[in-house]
Amino acid sequence: MPEDSIQKAMDNLNHSMSEQEQREALHFADFLGELSTNPTIVMRNIFQMLHDMIQAYVGRGLDEYPDDPESISYVCYDCSKLFIEGADHPFFADRLFANRLINLVESMKRGAQQNKIYIFKGPHGCGKSTFLNNLLKKSEEYANTEAGLRYETVWRLDRKRMGDYTDNQTMPLLESILQLEDLPNRDQLEIIKAQSALHATDEYIEVPCPSHDNPILMIPKAHRRHFFDDLFKNDEFKWKLYTEKEYEWIFRDNPCTICSSLYQALLNKLRSPQKVFEMVYARPYRFDRRLGEGISVYNPGDKPMRQNILSNAIIQSRINGFLRDSNQVKYVFSQYAKTNNGIYALMDIKSHNTERLIELHNIISEGVHKVEDVEENVNSLLLAVMNPEDEKNIEDFQSFSDRIEYIKIPYVMDLNTEVEIYRNIFGKHIDEHFLPRVLHNFARVIISSRLNKKSEALLEWIGDPDKYRLYCDKNLQLLKMEIYTGYIPAWLTEEDRKGLTAKRRRNIIAEGEAEGEHGISGRDSIKIFNEFYSTYAKKNKLINMSVLCKFFTKSRKELSKLIPDGFLDSLLRMYDYTILQEVKESLYYYNEEQISREIQNYLFAINFEPGSVETCSYTGEKLEITEEFFESIEMRLLGSKIDKAARLAFREDAQKEYTTKTLTQEMMVEDKPITQTKIYQSMHERYVYNLKEKVLDPFLENENFRRAIKDYGVEDFKAYDKKIRDDVTYLMKNLCDNFSYAEQGAKEVCIYVIDSDLAKKFADT
Repeated sequence: MPEDSIQKAMDNLNHSMSEQEQREALHFADFLGELSTNPTIVMRNIFQMLHDMIQAYVGRGLDEYPDDPESISYVCYDCSKLFIEGADHPFFADRLFANRLINLVESMKRGAQQNKIYIFKGPHGCGKSTFLNNLLKKSEEYANTEAGLRYETVWRLDRKRMGDYTDNQTMPLLESILQLEDLPNRDQLEIIKAQSALHATDEYIEVPCPSHDNPILMIPKAHRRHFFDDLFKNDEFKWKLYTEKEYEWIFRDNPCTICSSLYQALLNKLRSPQKVFEMVYARPYRFDRRLGEGISVYNPGDKPMRQNILSNAIIQSRINGFLRDSNQVKYVFSQYAKTNNGIYALMDIKSHNTERLIELHNIISEGVHKVEDVEENVNSLLLAVMNPEDEKNIEDFQSFSDRIEYIKIPYVMDLNTEVEIYRNIFGKHIDEHFLPRVLHNFARVIISSRLNKKSEALLEWIGDPDKYRLYCDKNLQLLKMEIYTGYIPAWLTEEDRKGLTAKRRRNIIAEGEAEGEHGISGRDSIKIFNEFYSTYAKKNKLINMSVLCKFFTKSRKELSKLIPDGFLDSLLRMYDYTILQEVKESLYYYNEEQISREIQNYLFAINFEPGSVETCSYTGEKLEITEEFFESIEMRLLGSKIDKAARLAFREDAQKEYTTKTLTQEMMVEDKPITQTKIYQSMHERYVYNLKEKVLDPFLENENFRRAIKDYGVEDFKAYDKKIRDDVTYLMKNLCDNFSYAEQGAKEVCIYVIDSDLAKKFADT
């Protein structure tokens, strides 16, 4: 390889790495400058940082119904940056779990931040471990960026600042021997070398706080409030600092015993707090999971450490030499110190992790840990994941129950998230092999196995499920799935829509806490979809509902036992009714002007007896008012099956409303035009609905119409007469433009509607 290429590569590497944030340790006075400038960044603990991290990656979320007075803030959070982007194994948080997680971190930030362990509990195959690994990975990334910056204490013991309190003599040989006699020869040699090096070349001894204490804790607790009074202006942050629970730790926590001992020893010698603080520095608290710094993760098979007490013989010796006293500062700590103000995580509560969880009991209760005769502070975020059956491992420890907060991670119950999982694993191109809605209907079938069959909250709200039999199943699971996605179906009656109060909505969402623990697991659903997709995805044929139903009832009969009785029939009926409406909507020529004229003429004519000839004051048309005139319009308003008595009753009611309300109140008093009155708008809605219901009738009897649909887009299509070509082209274009069909899908769904005789199937609905 040419030398210039090597040099170029090295130069670019050096340049790119130099551009990365490389903060030096700050003197305490400079740290206070940072604190006064960015107090919310510098003055935060692990709980506040976790909240800020999730806010940065997830954002505020989207409420589809922001003006709804009955909103419960059940919003859509995009967790892709947190759990999917850059992840080796993506985790897909459905809407239920995302809201649960955001509420958790909000409560962590606002309220009690200690004395708890947070256990994420869920069945096998729900992605618990993937969730925690991805959360820890993003926490590590965020903590090591400018946005996630937090500071930890490091002492720089400067001999020059000590002046006469120390000298340039090395420790007497006898003292060294007494201190080193219990150490291995290699450690003795290293310490003696370190002592020599200190006095020969080092300007200062650097002593990092093993507990990663924030430098503000070096300020004695009794003096902090007065200190912050002087440091901060009387602004919004200062008010929050003194009043909100999230900042209680600043006035409550003590520094670790090592920092406390160092502070006191230096103060005793220097007699000046300011001179002591001149040896306090602040450096970025960097997370490194592999080294156990800031984040430590334990698997059940990880054996406990042989030595629970950690130290650094070189640093201990240097401190002793600096202070001329071997008893004032003991540089000893435990494994918990390495994750103090960080994250301590257990993967599955079994085997050795059961012992670790039980060992955390005293730490959770008291917030301290004993290291020899020294108390060590532990202010960590304690996380774990657990399978439901492993709860028995800690059930004998009743005092533990109020120290544990369980957060459920069930199987996915949001159908949009379930579909995103398929797209992520098999590629987004899978949509091209399905008719619209069919892929989501596959997800609905899977999710139906995870929901409880009976929903007290939905029954209390809806009452009789049969009134929605065209759109829903008898157990109302299809309705619940929509609400879990945050969508309120348009097919609900106005009465039921108004009846969806905040209390009822909360009760429905709350039922999710008891669902998603049974049925088809996440892992199994991927296997099932893989089998389904690989079997039926063909180049020249899109997957339709007939194929889907056949798969679950014939190809995989054993799966039908997991699906509620009648669910597939209801799903198919909902699909059939929906696509029938789409085809009717796409075929319907909406001649608004003609419809408006007929309704205005009718409202004028009902005030006259049949046989009259009058000029309509609204349209200016001359009307021959006959029984046939009334019948033709009333059949469009009420449907072709309406009898004469019902038509006459409708006409009489309309005439009464027109004279008593429309004409005298709305038009004469409120000065509304006829087209803005309630009776006009009601008749317009009826008219359009009935026109659409019958729009297919002329075409169903015409075999050429079906053949023209099949031939659409090929040369043979030109052989059909212009009227059929225009109708089919209009239908295809509307299906593609308004309902997201591809051309092939539009053709196939039309043939399905005709061959399944859906118009007749739903003629009486």
